[in-house]
Amino acid sequence: MEISNEERAQVLIQALPYIQKYAGQTIVVKYGGNAMISPKLKSAVMSDIVLMQLVGVNVVLVHGGGPEINQMLDKVGKESRFINGMRVTDKETMDIVQMVLAGKVNKGLVQNLEEHSGRAMGLCGLDARMLMAEKLITADDLGYVGEITEVNTGCITDAITQGYVPIIATIAGGYKGEVYNINADVAAAQIAAKLGACKLILMTDIRGLLRDRDNEDTLIPVVNVSEVPMLKKEKIISGGMIPKIDCCVEAVRQGVKRAHIIDGRIEHSILIELFSDEGIGTMFY
Repeated sequence: MEISNEERAQVLIQALPYIQKYAGQTIVVKYGGNAMISPKLKSAVMSDIVLMQLVGVNVVLVHGGGPEINQMLDKVGKESRFINGMRVTDKETMDIVQMVLAGKVNKGLVQNLEEHSGRAMGLCGLDARMLMAEKLITADDLGYVGEITEVNTGCITDAITQGYVPIIATIAGGYKGEVYNINADVAAAQIAAKLGACKLILMTDIRGLLRDRDNEDTLIPVVNVSEVPMLKKEKIISGGMIPKIDCCVEAVRQGVKRAHIIDGRIEHSILIELFSDEGIGTMFY
């Protein structure tokens, strides 16, 4: 679609107050879902991050890599098992998770961002004891799935100060040499809180929180975290949305000003959320 020079100017004028507002601020983006798989959407996300970096926003990208982990497990003939949305992670699976997340996926994202003229530094939770964890205790034994106990942000802030976008793979270290698999939404929320980020953005494959899960026109654009218990009671928040929204609530309660669940299937969804009057998805405050 061709737009005129006047229309381009209007877009920039509308974005200007938001650029001024977020310059120098830290925004943590949890990158996942279809936006990590589709080459077109991946390119759009990388372009968004480069633009944000150029206008002075400190971007921290936290990523998962479920599909890539599943592919590698298939190659070695190992079944992927999940309980309540959490990957059952025995020792062999943990080795593969570490190899895929901190290796292939992380360094691939670094390369992608730099191909879009950005500056990136690949990190994982083991670097400089960034993420420390203990075994997550649940009714079912999930193996090497961890619960974060410490977030040490020194290497993240060092990377930002040197002009890099930190790209973080969510594996954590234990206190006796263990390595733990960490849910990427949880890690992003904890990192955002520790950094004092002004925003946490979780990219998903749905529009946001829907009043009717089968009707995307029933998007709830704004939620006060005090409303969440009632929305759970009414079953509006249910299933796989519960842990994502709990992450948003926890981040806000720990000082992050706004948390957002946005639709990563839409090109440039991050820019639409940050730099337009309308925004996108569901905002928690």
